[in-house]
Amino acid sequence: MGMKAATKSARARVAVDIGGTFTDIVLEARGRRWTGKVLTTPRAPEEAVIGAVREILAEAGLGPAALELFILGTTLATNALIERKGARTALVTTAGFRDLVEIGWEHRFAQYDIFLDKPEPLVPRYLRLPVPERIDAKGRVLLPLDEHALQALVPTLQAEGVQSVAIAFLQSFANSTHERRAREILKEALPDLWITLSSEVCPEIREYERISTTCANAYVQPVMAGYLHRLQQRLSAMSIGCPVFLMTSGGALATLAMGAEEPVRLVESGPAGGAILARSIAQSCGAERALSFDMGGTTAKICFIDHYEPELSRSFEFGRMYRFLKGSGLPIRIPVIEMVEIGAGGGSIARVDDMQRVQVGPESAGAEPGPACYARGGERATVTDADCTMGMLDPERFAGGRVVLDAQRAERAVERDVARPLDVVVPMGALAIREIVTENMANAARVHAMELGKTVEKYTLIAFGGAAPLHAARLADKLGIARVVIPVGASVGSALGFLAAPIAFQAVRSWYQLVPSLDTRSANRLLGEMQTQATGVVRAAAGNASLTTTRIAYMRYAGQGHEIPVALPPGALSSASIGTLERRFATAYRALYGRVIPAMAVEVMSWSVTVSTRMKRVVRARPVAHTSATPAGTRRVFEPKRGKWQNVPVYEREALRPGARVQGPALIIEDQTTVVVAADFDAAVDSLGYIVLDKCRAKRR
Repeated sequence: MGMKAATKSARARVAVDIGGTFTDIVLEARGRRWTGKVLTTPRAPEEAVIGAVREILAEAGLGPAALELFILGTTLATNALIERKGARTALVTTAGFRDLVEIGWEHRFAQYDIFLDKPEPLVPRYLRLPVPERIDAKGRVLLPLDEHALQALVPTLQAEGVQSVAIAFLQSFANSTHERRAREILKEALPDLWITLSSEVCPEIREYERISTTCANAYVQPVMAGYLHRLQQRLSAMSIGCPVFLMTSGGALATLAMGAEEPVRLVESGPAGGAILARSIAQSCGAERALSFDMGGTTAKICFIDHYEPELSRSFEFGRMYRFLKGSGLPIRIPVIEMVEIGAGGGSIARVDDMQRVQVGPESAGAEPGPACYARGGERATVTDADCTMGMLDPERFAGGRVVLDAQRAERAVERDVARPLDVVVPMGALAIREIVTENMANAARVHAMELGKTVEKYTLIAFGGAAPLHAARLADKLGIARVVIPVGASVGSALGFLAAPIAFQAVRSWYQLVPSLDTRSANRLLGEMQTQATGVVRAAAGNASLTTTRIAYMRYAGQGHEIPVALPPGALSSASIGTLERRFATAYRALYGRVIPAMAVEVMSWSVTVSTRMKRVVRARPVAHTSATPAGTRRVFEPKRGKWQNVPVYEREALRPGARVQGPALIIEDQTTVVVAADFDAAVDSLGYIVLDKCRAKRR
């Protein structure tokens, strides 16, 4: 059989996750899976993607024509927002309201801090340009758009070198006429200008969140659109003509065109893939309560998954001024998987402050220059340097052998930055770094659990990402969690999750209605329009695939400040649906708050329709007989629990068959990561090849 015929029948799928330090890739074909990691190329992210694709195709013996699906997740939009490296952006808004993005919410997120630092808006005040116009909450025009005032802004936009404009008028979610006309006028005068309308990217009430979301989309759009265009050109030059999809923040796939049009939906792209993977792992293991733990080179992400569904949200904050404190960042209102993300990765930089406290992160060495042990110019001590100093890493096999670690450089960095200032030996300095970064992650999980009303001790920890298997057992110990699951291909977990994600689109509209007097005819017309919009988007990407629809009403007691999601009954709404909606709201409200408020009217603020392809069925793990594993050798490791050097057995993951048991302390190594089996844990390989760490009762304190 020739190469052309062979590659055509291979039906390969590839997923790529661009992280802050590494770009991960997964290729599935012929019932097999290949994985790889390359260092991210921050100045031109597409370079790492193309290099990774070439290498993995060569490793699998496939040509570009074999690919039938290409999925990409990227942190580029997130990084542009956090690092403030987006386009020069202006905001055109209703006269008298240009300071809304600076005023923010009424409440103070740090009530007693008289020196409160608020996040800086993406658009400076001199580029927030007011235009006379006014529409009321029902969509009626109170003051027509002043087109002459709008045209008068053109010289300012030109003189200031503005690349992108956010147009956000009051009540545009109810009537978008003025925004659409403003776009026509500006486009006619400045054809190359990027323009984002709030009525398209966020057609919902609450002007602060809506304007902030619109500004964020405008700010990153030229950067993302340019990157996606360059990537598409490079893939075409490689003769890769298969569909290319992007992972969105809500855990679904979208087309390249949608990614370029609404890049704000991509801000939590990679982490969402990890949550999708954790959901399938939880289903496979029968873990109804799972805590997803994704630790890479730059950040750590934590997400709660109950009854095999990740926590979902309609809002997200970036660039928080105060760690873990809600309200201290800038809001983005998009469908997003609810998770906490902190600067705690392998590249997180460690230091000792003036009070002799070890601080780790959020600053990261990234891929350039990287940790000291990479020998690529980095000098400051990082978490990876601490792991290397303690003997946790095999210098020759790190990242599949792509980065040969220099243990001496790691030791010198840890000694200079941590051990010497604390007046301790080098291994204890490295242990301090590990302990602090793990405590940072544990604290983030505790705070997130409290915010969501969860009891973290009842959860199973699912760990993936290049650094997570090294720290998972200790994190579980700090959280009181008794079981940890580390899947096959853990080091490229987010990319694996991309391959399991559905193609989906969520349409959201704000339309206020009191439930007792619900206008069911208008509601059905609105839901039908949203269904048509969402179905059209998904069909364009998924063809004739079987689809599912989820309809939600965001409801509250009349006059309250926040809504809760309530599932709408199937079919057309009727007068009988009113009672159903009220009962469903009461059930959901009681589950969340422990009570209901009798004799108070219920209202709907917004509506959503999500159309999605069906999720793949997962294979459940089955019981297997246990056998003792044979180590491949030993390694001298500074054991964290005992605080001393000792020789521990080392096992090759590929050599461990289902049922194999390993007693801690031990190391289980593979090409792209290392599993640390702590002293008070034992490990076993289940029928799917997952490593399951269980805390031993006899070893518990």
